[in-house]
Amino acid sequence: MRQTVSDKPAGTHTRPVGILIVAILMILFGLAEVGTGFTHNFIGVVSTTTASLSTILGVALGLFYFAGGLLLLTMRRWAAIAAIVLLCGDVIGRVGMVLAGLYPVDSFKQTFAILVGTLLAIFFAIYIVVRMKAFK
Repeated sequence: MRQTVSDKPAGTHTRPVGILIVAILMILFGLAEVGTGFTHNFIGVVSTTTASLSTILGVALGLFYFAGGLLLLTMRRWAAIAAIVLLCGDVIGRVGMVLAGLYPVDSFKQTFAILVGTLLAIFFAIYIVVRMKAFK
């Protein structure tokens, strides 16, 4: 009987590259959304109204994104489910901000940026669902 010895300490989990990339992007996008919530401007592409509600919601949505990315790094199933819920909250919040006029859709550039950002959040959620077996 042959036995192999692993170089990895017991209890460690490998983190698939795709999940790591999604987690890092979620953290970065979350920080960008928090910054946009406070400044009401994202590199001249996306702007929000300067209303207090816009600030509160924009920062909250960014924190959803950020927290979801951090949760993915744990490689726990419950954390992946929580990240999916947070991403769904981000998508619903973005739609709500558009409907409330807090994300103006008065130009193609603005509308396109909001649409792409929302579709990315949806893609990340779907990707996590598809890769759920990777989480312990």
